[in-house]
Amino acid sequence: MNILFKKDTWQEIYYSLRNNKLRTFLTMIGVGWGMFLYVSLLGAAKGMENGFDKLFSGFATNSIFLFAQKTSIPYDGFPKGRELHLKLSDMDLLKQKVPAIDYISPQNSRGSFTGTAGEAMSRNGKKATYGLTGDYPVGNKISEKKLIFGRYINDADVMGNKNVVVIGEEIYKNLFDAKKNENPIGKSINIKGIFFNVIGVFRVKKGGGFESDQSAYIPLSTYTKMYNAGEQIDLFAIVGKPTADLSVVEEEVKQVLKSKNKVSPEDTNAFMSFNIGKEFKKLTGFLTGMQLLTIIVGTLTILAGVIAISNILLITVKERTKEIGIRRALGAKPAEVRNQILLESVVITLSSGLLGFMFGIFVLIILNMATQNQDTFPFYNPTVNYGNVFSAMSVMVILGLIIGMIPAQRAVKIRPIEALRTE
Repeated sequence: MNILFKKDTWQEIYYSLRNNKLRTFLTMIGVGWGMFLYVSLLGAAKGMENGFDKLFSGFATNSIFLFAQKTSIPYDGFPKGRELHLKLSDMDLLKQKVPAIDYISPQNSRGSFTGTAGEAMSRNGKKATYGLTGDYPVGNKISEKKLIFGRYINDADVMGNKNVVVIGEEIYKNLFDAKKNENPIGKSINIKGIFFNVIGVFRVKKGGGFESDQSAYIPLSTYTKMYNAGEQIDLFAIVGKPTADLSVVEEEVKQVLKSKNKVSPEDTNAFMSFNIGKEFKKLTGFLTGMQLLTIIVGTLTILAGVIAISNILLITVKERTKEIGIRRALGAKPAEVRNQILLESVVITLSSGLLGFMFGIFVLIILNMATQNQDTFPFYNPTVNYGNVFSAMSVMVILGLIIGMIPAQRAVKIRPIEALRTE
């Protein structure tokens, strides 16, 4: 359109906006505020999503924690209150009967989440009680430990019943000279009167995760010998295949174990579980809902602002009736008058949106700087998808054009002779 390249066009827009500074500013606030909300809230929602992704990084979110309790219903000649136990041999049975299982990690623990007392650990006269867990190497796939020294338990450690241990950072700081960054690998600590070689030290992020840096991990086979546990297992961490429905896997696992142990199918107390996948799905659904709500609120606010622009342009057209009449009398075509009003609408709309966008990005930068080095709150790297922003900007401009047609058509309908008579 030639109107875009005419100096007079832009001068007229400038003078029109300058002569109504307060009105123009208040009108622009509506659209600018809508874009600001759209960018800042969408970025903040993404920051929370990134924060939870960071918090659960290294953790298999499609997992179930399963443990046995007492029966609550008499069944097949057995009374209620019968104490049940998971067994190591149950792993093969579950993998055979429930194909949707990817892998299983058995664990035995003292302290930590079991409600039992921890185990005394000592070195060079320093002594304290910490949680102790017997684990398989696959356990590190379910909840990956961030190692600052050495390695985690491997298959050779389990097969050889080796006296090796991976300790949390808090244990390392208490039993070793952490201030001098002492390397603990290959050195021994005493656990239950037995010397264990330290093969690794792990760190737990503050305020997150399911691990504790006041715990130690040894091969499950070694743990079994230490406590004469036989085949008894405290906990199964079960990971489903990526395409599996974890709720179905959870129910199938319980039914298989109930059948093996002659437990009533209706007994909900015999085997308890915590479905991480279900809880994580609720969390991601909440975050998705937040982003959707943000888009709706921002869009409606932008729409309200664009409508306000239309109203202000209607007032402007009425005030400029005589001016429009003079232009028409001097030969201005209806299309030129219409395009002038439409262009003013687009300029106000686009300028407001850009200002809102810049302020929104500025707020996200401040939030990112304030939360960059903290781990206590799940918030990290708030960003916005620029494709979504430009799409919103395009929709905003289109709405500005559509809404601008109302005052533009009104301007076109003004007859020159009537306009010249207007006082």
